[in-house]
Amino acid sequence: MKVSFPLSLKVSLWLLLNLVLLTAVGGGFLVRESGFNWDALIAGRAGARLQTVAEIIAVELRTAAPGARDDVLQSVVTDHFGEAEPHAAKFYLFQNNGRQLAGPTMTLPVAVRVRLLEGGRGPGFGPRGGQPPGPRNNNRGNQAPPPDGPRGQGAPPPNDAEAVATPVGPGQPPGANAGPPPFGGRPPAGPRDARFLLRAEDPSGYWAGVRLPPVADVNGGYLPASTLLMQADSLGAVVPLLDLTPWLVAAAAAMGLSVLFWLPLVRSITRSLGQLTRATEQIAEGHFDTHVDDTRRDELGRLGGAVNRMAVQLDRAATGQKRFLGDIAHELGSPVGRLQVAVGILETSADPALQPAIDDVREEVQQMSGLIGELLAFTKAGLKPRDAALDEVVLAPLAAGVLAREATGAGTVTVDVPAGLAVRADAALLSRALANLVRNALRYAGAAGPVTLTARAEGTEVVITVEDQGPGVPADTLTRLGEPFYRPEFARTRETGGAGLGLAIVRSAVEACRGTVRFSNREPHGFRAEVRLAAV
Repeated sequence: MKVSFPLSLKVSLWLLLNLVLLTAVGGGFLVRESGFNWDALIAGRAGARLQTVAEIIAVELRTAAPGARDDVLQSVVTDHFGEAEPHAAKFYLFQNNGRQLAGPTMTLPVAVRVRLLEGGRGPGFGPRGGQPPGPRNNNRGNQAPPPDGPRGQGAPPPNDAEAVATPVGPGQPPGANAGPPPFGGRPPAGPRDARFLLRAEDPSGYWAGVRLPPVADVNGGYLPASTLLMQADSLGAVVPLLDLTPWLVAAAAAMGLSVLFWLPLVRSITRSLGQLTRATEQIAEGHFDTHVDDTRRDELGRLGGAVNRMAVQLDRAATGQKRFLGDIAHELGSPVGRLQVAVGILETSADPALQPAIDDVREEVQQMSGLIGELLAFTKAGLKPRDAALDEVVLAPLAAGVLAREATGAGTVTVDVPAGLAVRADAALLSRALANLVRNALRYAGAAGPVTLTARAEGTEVVITVEDQGPGVPADTLTRLGEPFYRPEFARTRETGGAGLGLAIVRSAVEACRGTVRFSNREPHGFRAEVRLAAV
């Protein structure tokens, strides 16, 4: 027993699995990049540009005088990020205890100062963040010149953690007071927040920081452990300074996985819907032998089965209707024939005064006979088996025969059919279809200009067209042309209109030959009937 899976359940399960996959990928990426906080934005490769700028600044500061630190900072930032736009990011250099070393004078928000002090207590940056490892050297003669001024330029107190350390003095054992090695490459492993990003108030904005270890300068001293700070009014000003390649790769991977995950289901659904759409269009055109795949075990499979059953029922109804009309026409043929004989006898023996009435009866009987003949032709074409063998029909002699029968009255018909052009069809049905088209064109537009019958090869098909230069038909009636007993309003007269079976016979005859027929108006005026059949 086959288990049925509703389409809603399938879509829900796929959606749930997709969300689980995206959550797992996104969560794993965030955890790998230092957790679910602002710091994740600049962790890993995302903060590589800021890290590079910080390293270059540290290298440049080794040879810069204290008073030139602002110029070094501005020069490096401009080289890597361009000239600062209004409200764009601003850069500062601070010691980890909060003392400013370079950049525009700034009073740091409390949250930023807290992060600086946390970095000053981290491993790899000295015991208190301001001096290198090892005991302090009191050899004042070898000590680097002290800074002066309020921004790191005044001599620090003897026990201040911000004091500048000195290299190893003469006679000291190796490693007794060794400071950190000169800065080169990436800094040594620092605290967990070696890079950080946070949102602070007073002043409000986003603050990014990159930790720098103590750096030996050319004078034998050290630039204390510090942090390069970047302040921006909005997150949008921070994003251009980051290397977002990992995030973009992760987003692209998530989208790619989503597409690959959903594609089989979506293609399966759209393929079935497309097949159903094409099938219903063909059924609407009268091709009731159309069949769609109904093996799916969901709503689309049940819909396909319903469409197949509908097509079978419509085919039975249409076939039964045509068979009924054929039977009625056949049964009416005999009494109408006897009635015609009786009218002929009555004409020869009746009083001359009754001749006008007899003529009216004869005209009505002739119309009944014509209607019965059209009904028989219509049902014959419609009831032809679809799998019946078709013969090779050469079009030139067939078109000549149609012209000899139909172009006997008013109007001119021109024929342009290449010699030897042949189609796969039933000769009798194709001849009747072309005869009806030519007759219709002569009846409604013969006085407006010549009617043309042409044929040409197009790939594996042959296109036969019958065109006139008449007024055409209303655009809203084109889709109904070919329906049994349908006639546009202007054709509903005894003088010009038949029974409404002419174009219906054309459509049935062409479809019995496994072809298609299309009716359209010409520009600026005229009517065109286009028949397509398989070429030989």
